[in-house]
Amino acid sequence: MLSWLIRIAQSSIGRKAVVALTGLALIGFLIAHLAGNLTYFADSDGAAFDAYAETLGSNPLLPIAEVGLTLLFLVHIGLALRLSMENRKARPQGYQVRGNKGARTPGSRTMVLTGILVLLFLILHIFHFRLQKADGVSMAALVEFELSKPLAATAYVVGILALGLHLSHAFQSALQTLGLNHPKYTPIVRVVGLGLAGVLCLGFLLFPLLVFFGGQQG
Repeated sequence: MLSWLIRIAQSSIGRKAVVALTGLALIGFLIAHLAGNLTYFADSDGAAFDAYAETLGSNPLLPIAEVGLTLLFLVHIGLALRLSMENRKARPQGYQVRGNKGARTPGSRTMVLTGILVLLFLILHIFHFRLQKADGVSMAALVEFELSKPLAATAYVVGILALGLHLSHAFQSALQTLGLNHPKYTPIVRVVGLGLAGVLCLGFLLFPLLVFFGGQQG
């Protein structure tokens, strides 16, 4: 099993497949994460969100899930950066990029940049709501406290917009890498990918925007 994984990691095609699979898994996590976080707006005092956070935090499997999620991020980011560097070395003059300019999108052209921004945003997010949280502190109150700060709210908006731009290409790219690349289905995949990116982006943007400008839940 280990030797098989090593062979995959040493193959360019294998690395692309792993990046695609880990990317789809991370998109699934984002969907679940947003669904849970939206309980913040379920009532005016944040009780539903605090109950959700407490249930999640008391789950004995949470540490295992966090380790697995961290590994997903590290593998996805590490292999994606390696593939990007390999592509740059293979095309030092960038002729293929210029030749395909009309088929490229803002999302596809900025995948590395937005990926780095999302990583920085993730580190900030973990610091604010995982490492900085003290025992007994309401998660809803912590969200309101942190996102009421102009600098933090701005950082979150930038990070979420980078995530949306990244996702606008990531879903379609992942499915194409895994073989779903057909004239009949590609336009549908593209629309679904853009719609998914838009929903996730707008959903996560609710938090910094409504908390900063509204000052409270709902």
